[in-house]
Amino acid sequence: MRSMLRKAPGRLARFDRKLVRAVSALPGGGHDEFFRQLSAAANKGKLWFGIAAVMALFPGRTRRAALHGVLAQGVASGITNLGFKTLLPRARPLPEHLPAFRFVHPQPTSSSMPSGHSASAVAFALGVGLVRPALGAALAPVAAGVAYSRVHTGAHWPSDVLFGSAIGAGAALAARKWWPVRPPFPETRRTPVKAAELPQGRGLGIAVNTLGGSYSTETAAALQNVFPEAYIKEIGQNEDVAAEITAVASRPGIVALGIWGGDGTIGTAAAVAVERSLPLLVLPGGTLNHFARDAGTPALEDAVKAATRGEAAAADVGQVAVERGLSDSPERLQLSMLNTASIGLYPNLVRRREHLQPALGKPLAGVVAMFRTFAAGTPTTLIVDGVRHKLWILYIGRGRYYPRDHAPIVRPVLDDGVFDLRMITADESFARLRLLWAVLTGTVASSRITHLSESSRIRVEAADTNLVMAVDGEVMPAVRAVEFSVQPAVLTYYSPAP
Repeated sequence: MRSMLRKAPGRLARFDRKLVRAVSALPGGGHDEFFRQLSAAANKGKLWFGIAAVMALFPGRTRRAALHGVLAQGVASGITNLGFKTLLPRARPLPEHLPAFRFVHPQPTSSSMPSGHSASAVAFALGVGLVRPALGAALAPVAAGVAYSRVHTGAHWPSDVLFGSAIGAGAALAARKWWPVRPPFPETRRTPVKAAELPQGRGLGIAVNTLGGSYSTETAAALQNVFPEAYIKEIGQNEDVAAEITAVASRPGIVALGIWGGDGTIGTAAAVAVERSLPLLVLPGGTLNHFARDAGTPALEDAVKAATRGEAAAADVGQVAVERGLSDSPERLQLSMLNTASIGLYPNLVRRREHLQPALGKPLAGVVAMFRTFAAGTPTTLIVDGVRHKLWILYIGRGRYYPRDHAPIVRPVLDDGVFDLRMITADESFARLRLLWAVLTGTVASSRITHLSESSRIRVEAADTNLVMAVDGEVMPAVRAVEFSVQPAVLTYYSPAP
């Protein structure tokens, strides 16, 4: 073994000189200038930063691929220039090894082992390819050209290039493990059920909450125009929403309940629909229309089509048992939950993000909102399923939401039978710094402060003081304890068939 190690440097030198002689024997031509220019373009990562800047103009996976590539390149460059070039000093090729006209000028003075250009090139191309394989494949010849140019121009020995390329590949894979590629969203899946057909709105009772986010004085007339035979009730500011929805559902001849309003109003209507075994037609009358979007009725024409054809699907409903007030005389409430519940700083985060989104776009607005919220906020101490935590955020989704980070958007399945529990904890040391760093680098989902799990039943208790909870956007103060359970497939909702 020792004999092999003693002979290794000599064998490596002979291998390098043999390959360099083969390159030296190549005839001169225009390719000499091409490789010289390509090598110069990659100095200090300029080529890769330029490509990343162009990619960043395209949102979504292309922009994320650019960020992965730059991150991997930074890791590879740091390891190469600050680590191995110091540990492995080596002289660069001399003019007698290659034709002088091919040599890069000025000749680098740092250690030849390993090649920093090769490490950066492979790291960037592979980092991009792990997110967007097609783009990675397109960049692979460019990266290979840069790596080869370092031998062609006399800047490096072939083994320097091979070692540098290995460092680049390792940096890209390490960066992916630290900053995982966001998995694709699953396809939308619904469990179809048959519901009453409602041509012209016949047999449909619609409750319209006039406090809904998109309500206007023309709303009722517009609904009557598309559902001319439907009964429509506008709920005024001083009326009891639950009582009025129940009254609509109880009218003679009503075979389906329609609802126009925000997510809180829709949750109330869902409870009435389940109690009276009526299918629910969700109309896009809120500000964000979360459930209408997930149900496949984000636009009025989608709802009309599903109702006319009697196309429907089954959904789970969350049952929320709330205990609030004083310990010696608690108030107990039962709520229905269609979308989400949250405790901690999440409501403030959402409010700031929605305020900034029109000017900054959703991704950047989310980052800025996170920084503003958590820079000044304080964690809440809760007992979750018997375990005590200090939490920045406790988020519960009725069903699996995607992406699996701090900003869930899409819920492809409405009857999966689980709650999506997400906790961002402050139990760890340097909790605030960890959180802000995770937000800055986009690694909230993979950070140790983030805990993702699923359950069909969750219990949350206030540890020190009563807590504030939001259920489907409706804020509830003075909560002492809350228990969430799933009612599987109890709600029938109209949804256009795929």
